[in-house]
Amino acid sequence: MAKRTFIYGAVILLAANFLNRVLGFIYQYLIMTHIGGEAFGLFNMVFPMYMFALVFTTAGIPLAVSKMISEAVSLQNYSRARSIFRTSLLLLTCSGLVISVTLYIISPLLAERFFPDPRVLRLFLICTPAIFVVSVSSAFRGYFQGMQNMLPTALSQICEQLVRVSVGFFSAYTLLPRGIEWAASGLALGMLSGEIIGLCIIILQYKLQKTKKSSHQDESLHPIQTMKELFHLAYPVTIGRLFSSGLSTVDAMLIPQRLQLAGYTAREATTLFGQLGGAVFTLLNFPSVFTFALATSLVPAISEAAARKQFQTVKLRSAQALRMTIFIGVPSLVILFFFAEPFSAFFKSEGTNSILRILALGGIFSYLQQTSTGILQGLGKVQLPVIHSIISAVIRIPILFILTASPQWGLKGTAVAYVVGFFISSTLNLAAIVHYTGMPVDLREFLLHPLMGGIGMMLAFRLLHPFFSFHPLAFLLEIILGAVLYFAILFLNGGINRDDLQRIPWVGKFLR
Repeated sequence: MAKRTFIYGAVILLAANFLNRVLGFIYQYLIMTHIGGEAFGLFNMVFPMYMFALVFTTAGIPLAVSKMISEAVSLQNYSRARSIFRTSLLLLTCSGLVISVTLYIISPLLAERFFPDPRVLRLFLICTPAIFVVSVSSAFRGYFQGMQNMLPTALSQICEQLVRVSVGFFSAYTLLPRGIEWAASGLALGMLSGEIIGLCIIILQYKLQKTKKSSHQDESLHPIQTMKELFHLAYPVTIGRLFSSGLSTVDAMLIPQRLQLAGYTAREATTLFGQLGGAVFTLLNFPSVFTFALATSLVPAISEAAARKQFQTVKLRSAQALRMTIFIGVPSLVILFFFAEPFSAFFKSEGTNSILRILALGGIFSYLQQTSTGILQGLGKVQLPVIHSIISAVIRIPILFILTASPQWGLKGTAVAYVVGFFISSTLNLAAIVHYTGMPVDLREFLLHPLMGGIGMMLAFRLLHPFFSFHPLAFLLEIILGAVLYFAILFLNGGINRDDLQRIPWVGKFLR
């Protein structure tokens, strides 16, 4: 029953994540084609700082809340679960309020001292209240996840994204005649509106739920003791997320500045930075929704097997997760590489096709980094991905600093730096997995089989493209034919077998 509940919850969150990713993809298209890269560049300068403040505010507490409430519910101690929720809600409300007010007061100083474009100030002022809203909302989401009820979180996320897309685009489009900074402020307003609606939806669902009574004497801890437990569970996650958000903030400050040294004006640098985030990384990250699904379904199984000391199962499931990540990542990146020009043009970012191709060449390491991080977390080695990210950043940032400021490289140098970072992080993660699990690295399965499929797919595109270039929509049929050929090659060379197909939910039952 627990397994079925987990699968049911995972499917709900996956469906919501996929829908939100599609909505986000549409949103990015509307922004890049109707608002422009410069407005998104301004917004993208502020967003990492907003995320850094948000991670600092919530401090990984929602995950800790989920774990503690889940343990209390397993003992049918619902009074304790409610006590944990009330304590976390008070804690996150207070921290969110303090950080929001503080950032609002010092926003002029931050905009003047740390950002290459002073037009970000208005965006800062709009974004800071969202920190308070998300902090409160995260307490409710941690509570529902601990109760193994994923539906409220999924519904609130979908409603949040729908409002963000509609209000953000409408506001930005309406305010665009007043100036780029006003259009960017419209995007920030959309984000704030979405977060408010998401909070309202999840509070409503909390009010409508049927509360259960404890089956035995209440064993609730004192609020101070509850806070101590929350912080003890939260700090490892907090360190990793703070580091990741901090790096994004550094990139948001550094890349536009270095582009100006390469010879671009401030507005041109802001536009290029917006195109990097709004077009290039939107395209590169879209396939990760599938690799995220793999990590979501396999990593808990790895954690369970490790706890039971079933080391052979750990090896098998780790290899399976990585192999399927490669099998899905390779065709996605072949598509991005070959169709870089029409994809860039689709987002009105024609000058970024070479940047997309560079990132596509090393994008497989980005996907492997995601899956391998999940595996290490499943093994209880939470600190290793953080250490590996630090090592990667120490090497990546100097490369970005030097190459981005070079007129010969510019944004291409930024892309090269990111690829180097992906490679180092994923390689260190994989080495750690091999060390702790003894997982054998079969180059035929991990490299040769998908490489053969990718080469076949690329050749098919070369042959088919002259016949399908008459209309952009024809590219879709070309991509489908290429993908069919890729998986046919994998099936023929043994990369995918009948057992693999039987593991696919809903599909596998028809092959048994």
